[in-house]
Amino acid sequence: MQIFLDTADVSEISSRLEAGLVDGVTTNPSLIVKAGADIFEAITQICALVDGPISAEVVATQAEGMIEEGKKLRAIADNVVVKLPLTAQGLIACRALSDEGIPTNVTLCFSVNQALLAAKAGATFVSPFVGRIEDMGGDGIGLLEDIRRVYDHYGYMTQILAASLRSMAHVEAAAMVGCDAATIPPQIFDGLVKHPLTDKGLEAFLNDWAKTGRNGLK
Repeated sequence: MQIFLDTADVSEISSRLEAGLVDGVTTNPSLIVKAGADIFEAITQICALVDGPISAEVVATQAEGMIEEGKKLRAIADNVVVKLPLTAQGLIACRALSDEGIPTNVTLCFSVNQALLAAKAGATFVSPFVGRIEDMGGDGIGLLEDIRRVYDHYGYMTQILAASLRSMAHVEAAAMVGCDAATIPPQIFDGLVKHPLTDKGLEAFLNDWAKTGRNGLK
């Protein structure tokens, strides 16, 4: 499963790249505002850091404007993925951009029906919002399972990008379901490596080694 960072903060991204575990980045207008950056400048900087897919979202609400903005965003770099809302106008724009070979990420997905339409419109990614569904008492992980089943049944190539993941358990569940990618805040990314038994075991090993009186492996 690909792991994307959900942030527009360049410093947050650059500090987590050394191990080669970050496959891409997703942004949205809210994250751009939070980072205090110009959207074109921020996306340019992020694309220079990360080779994988970088989702950059349009702000127009009509298909014509979405298509125009999408092309401007795509012109920044070859790894830009145009992020579109899952609306009727967004699906029209998705089809138009996809037909021109421009990758798309159709976001704000909350149902199987929406995911089905996104796939039929040629979306590269569809982003179901797990956490927001659970906020309303729904089953966010169950939605991922249902979309996976439908896509596999009909052979759709659209990748499931699990979004609005708010815990390490969400990430694990998305992987178990078979999502193609998950986008997570940097803080949750940092938590994926942690386990108390790992810390306890390492402490025991180091304590035993210290009893040998040796300095490292010299």
